[in-house]
Amino acid sequence: MKKSIILLFLLFILSCKTTKQFPQNKPQVLTTVSTSKPIRGIPKLDLKGANALVKLPLHCINIEYPNRLSQTLGSDVDLKSPKTLHPAFYGCFDWHSSVHGHWSLVSLLKQFPDLDNAEAIKQKLFQNISKENIEAEVVYFNGEHNKSFERTYGWAWLLKLAEELHTWDSETAKQLESNLQPLTDLIIEKYIEFLPKLNYPIRVGEHPNTAFGLSFAWDYANTVNNTTLKSIIEQRAKDFYLTDIGCPITWEPGGTDFLSPCLEEAALMKRVLTKETFKPWLNEFLPQLKNKSFILETGKVSDREDGSLVHLDGVNFSRAWSLNTIAENLPEYKHLNNIANQHINYSLPSIFEDSYEGGHWLGSFAIYALNTTSE
Repeated sequence: MKKSIILLFLLFILSCKTTKQFPQNKPQVLTTVSTSKPIRGIPKLDLKGANALVKLPLHCINIEYPNRLSQTLGSDVDLKSPKTLHPAFYGCFDWHSSVHGHWSLVSLLKQFPDLDNAEAIKQKLFQNISKENIEAEVVYFNGEHNKSFERTYGWAWLLKLAEELHTWDSETAKQLESNLQPLTDLIIEKYIEFLPKLNYPIRVGEHPNTAFGLSFAWDYANTVNNTTLKSIIEQRAKDFYLTDIGCPITWEPGGTDFLSPCLEEAALMKRVLTKETFKPWLNEFLPQLKNKSFILETGKVSDREDGSLVHLDGVNFSRAWSLNTIAENLPEYKHLNNIANQHINYSLPSIFEDSYEGGHWLGSFAIYALNTTSE
């Protein structure tokens, strides 16, 4: 009996040691469904890649169903088809994905004028982003039950689309920007009205993330020199984040994250702070980033036909654009570019094999991440 007790005690001790060797915050994760081998080196967007990526939004911007409306119903009168409610942005499963699908087309056309079917793509843009369609979108946002619709993730992507059109030197872009302007102006008004009311930032890895919503809005305001919007974003970013220290990045990613709360915040503060203020802030907020041996494992996707689990490909792309933003013009953080490249290279091959659950939105994330890479 005594020997049995001793044996059980030894087994218990060994079990405890095993637990320490495999901490709970580093769970074993299923390997990706994709059989593609990750590409290596610095990922670059060229014409061949652009022609492959453009097929993703082209496939969905005019696909009405399946569709998630995220609509609040006031009565039976509000029960209408997605295309009736959102004649400009009804495809790609939901409103925000449709918006950044259109951003993808604009971004690729701007960078690659010789894109396959460029003229046909322009016609699709004119068809969707028409003056009449945008007027209908404005009416929807002004509806009694829709004033917070797509706050702030969809708002951010709408301003990113507006920024992309503003910086594209072409007659096509000028007309599209003019057509979009009433909705752009409304979203700006909504930001200015909402931000003073937000007492606390939303620190999640999905759509409501405040830092992401402020970053893209800042980019637009900075590009078009909207000093009112820029000023309120700068002030609220400082209110929310300036005293933050020790962000728990080891807790990331969450099971369905497509944004990194820690890195999105750092990328926002890189935008709004001077270099002299940002560097000590970052050293307190994420001190491990300065370590050239810093490692950040990629998010692993177990099932790319699950619309929530495939979010983790998105977290790889969004981490990449945040890391590249943080490292820009800061030589001591240049090693972060390598981590960004690893994240892009891990997920990029898989998005072309995705089911509609990932294919309707991941192309935009890939393009934006690729646009941030550098030698």
